[in-house]
Amino acid sequence: MELTVGPNQFFWPAETWSAFYEGLADAPVDRVVLGELVCSKRLPFYQDRIPEALTALAEAGKEAVLTSLALVTLKRERKLTAELSDMGVTVEINDLTALAHLPKGLGFHVGPLVNVYNEGTLAWLASLGARRICLPPELPVASVESLARAGASLGVDIEVWGHGRLPLAISGRCYHARLHKRTKDNCQFACEQDPDGLEVRTLEDRPFMAMNGVQTLSDSYACADYQIEALAAAGVSALRLSPQSCGFNRICEFYRERLEGTLPAGAIAGEIQRTTPEIRLSDGFLNGPSGVSWSAKPDLR
Repeated sequence: MELTVGPNQFFWPAETWSAFYEGLADAPVDRVVLGELVCSKRLPFYQDRIPEALTALAEAGKEAVLTSLALVTLKRERKLTAELSDMGVTVEINDLTALAHLPKGLGFHVGPLVNVYNEGTLAWLASLGARRICLPPELPVASVESLARAGASLGVDIEVWGHGRLPLAISGRCYHARLHKRTKDNCQFACEQDPDGLEVRTLEDRPFMAMNGVQTLSDSYACADYQIEALAAAGVSALRLSPQSCGFNRICEFYRERLEGTLPAGAIAGEIQRTTPEIRLSDGFLNGPSGVSWSAKPDLR
């Protein structure tokens, strides 16, 4: 099973962004998706650094992929989407409107924000040129297995969300701007203050979710540690690890060791809970009663 690093969901300073992708050149991952997924206003701060990052990743033997925006609403955003294929690397679509801007016959990847819930949708995307699909994170293992089987028959690789805060929704409104009593057009990039998203708690002061500009995320961090064997048996070709601001390369190393069998089930979760006890882990979408549920022991069904 391979490891894919998904696009950074958060807004980091350009120097931090560059250092992160420079570090990934040495990480034990097979594929890196980069670019702007959440808010096009962030892109100008690091856009000129993308070619250098693409080159460094390619020279390190990684497959580099560019993401499309998750929600395209403006003319300039349509233009940005249309220009993605000009970069000469594979494009990952996270909004079906991006399909209209891809040259006919050009292969592409599909990100987890596109709702691929059944074999019919998968077959339709394959007919248009999809070569790899990262499934939405809310699917159970049984559905993943069915889709992986269908993907294998169509020559489409199937990925599953392996680690990181889960993307739940994208809105036309900016939650960070509203929190700071600013308009979306005058947000002053408040989301930069929260490099891993801002925790949202209920009126009873319980953790509920996280916000990231116009995006809503899970409060918990998905962790597929206890599900590796089940996902491999289901035919999953890659796990997707979502960037976080601290210790991400070590997370990549843990998952590589886990896939190679040098770490037992539970070792990744144990290390995360030891070093960052404030982080809650979850894997309930795969086989639990709810998405926020967490396995107390391996489930190899």
